[in-house]
Amino acid sequence: MIDLSKGSRINLAKEAPGATKFILGMGWDTRITDGAEFDLDASALLLDENDKPVGEAGSLVFYSQLSSPCGGVVSSGDNRTGEGEGDDETITVDTVKLNPAVAKIVLVVTIHEADARGQNFGMVNNAFVRVLKDGSDDAIARYDLSEDYSTETAVIFGELYKKDGEWRFAAKGDGFAGGLAAFLKGYGLQ
Repeated sequence: MIDLSKGSRINLAKEAPGATKFILGMGWDTRITDGAEFDLDASALLLDENDKPVGEAGSLVFYSQLSSPCGGVVSSGDNRTGEGEGDDETITVDTVKLNPAVAKIVLVVTIHEADARGQNFGMVNNAFVRVLKDGSDDAIARYDLSEDYSTETAVIFGELYKKDGEWRFAAKGDGFAGGLAAFLKGYGLQ
């Protein structure tokens, strides 16, 4: 397994030759809070080669839309607690089923109702994203987010992107305020 740091990139065609289906597992632990429910949500935004959403409806896969129209990107659904070991939420990407216009898939994790609850990623520990070849329990790569995101309510964990005809993964760790709405607005949605 390759341990990634912020900004690191790997070529999945070289690290998992022949693989066409990947699981992007994300996990986290929340610190003790004032008792308010703490719900993190993983989403995937499908973009074209110009970083524009691929089709208005269906460009975002999240807890209310568990699959892209092409069936190439599927969410495991909403884990409302983040308790336990391992992945809290997963996004499965089948590169064979993907709409050919998709050139990048951005993985973002947001805190549901963060502003109303006074929550931010500074209250989250042990956040990570790992890339697995479908059917394997052994990660190809893992990125542990270690920054203090004390004002951020959303963090881009990573990106799956196509370059020179091959799929690659980039560890991002880019945090920002405003949650999912601000993320989507940055891509001309909402």
